[in-house]
Amino acid sequence: MQVKTRKTRVEFLTFCRYLRSLHPAHVRIAIVLDNFSPHLSTKTDTRVGDWAAANNVELAYVPFYGSWLNRIEAQFTALRYFALDGTDHPSHREQASMIRRYIIWRNNHATDPRLRKVIKRAATIKRAKVA
Repeated sequence: MQVKTRKTRVEFLTFCRYLRSLHPAHVRIAIVLDNFSPHLSTKTDTRVGDWAAANNVELAYVPFYGSWLNRIEAQFTALRYFALDGTDHPSHREQASMIRRYIIWRNNHATDPRLRKVIKRAATIKRAKVA
């Protein structure tokens, strides 16, 4: 997991390259993108789009006001609930450490009933807001 202080187009491209390195080049991967400005800029600045086309990567955009379609959003709700709510980290480094520890715990406890309940509730609320 990577936590960065800045999240510009340059850092986004670096992250995309990292994701690509995790899988064989012949395996097509899709990266789901929300409406965060460095993601949208791929339409005006072709560096990321050109890189994706040359590296067997599909950039899949979630529609505006459709964050509930991005299944990772509910995972962020769980991260906030279990690791960040009620905390005041003195540094970005300590906050990143807390997030990493949560991800390790989450990966080891994917079937934990509390975790499943928070994720299910978050996914339901996101869909209800749109309807």
